[in-house]
Amino acid sequence: MKFSDEFETRFGEMLTHYPTKRSALVPTLLYAQDEIGSVTPELIEEVARRTGVSPLQVDEVIGYYSMLHKKPQGKTHVQVCTNVSCLLVGGEELYEHASKTLGIGNKETTPDGQFSLEEVECMGACSWAPAIQMNYDFHHNVTPEKLDGLIAQLRKKQ
Repeated sequence: MKFSDEFETRFGEMLTHYPTKRSALVPTLLYAQDEIGSVTPELIEEVARRTGVSPLQVDEVIGYYSMLHKKPQGKTHVQVCTNVSCLLVGGEELYEHASKTLGIGNKETTPDGQFSLEEVECMGACSWAPAIQMNYDFHHNVTPEKLDGLIAQLRKKQ
């Protein structure tokens, strides 16, 4: 599998920050997913080879972490927390608002490929609930109006 020079440089750097190649598994998967759009069977094989683990072990990691996806996501992946703290202050209503606004349901992507939506468990932001994540950007104390503004900003950029 061929990656960009930027990915190869990042991978090489990552290996110097961890005690074993195996420790670089999650960040390697994240960077590779960003580059090719999803975690494919070919990517699983390549990452397993590079990190010295079995493809089954890679697949187990993918199944555990909600930020790793086997099918392509939208250019902006919107995750809305609906766990207890967020739920108590409007997380479920925020998720329903996002679903209605984007016209898609859980783990779906808009027809133009610009947005995907996912209802997720705890993001670790209980004190600032409800929380959402858009790609790698976290947003706290999100209201439906704030969410609309974030989506509108992203639509203008596209």
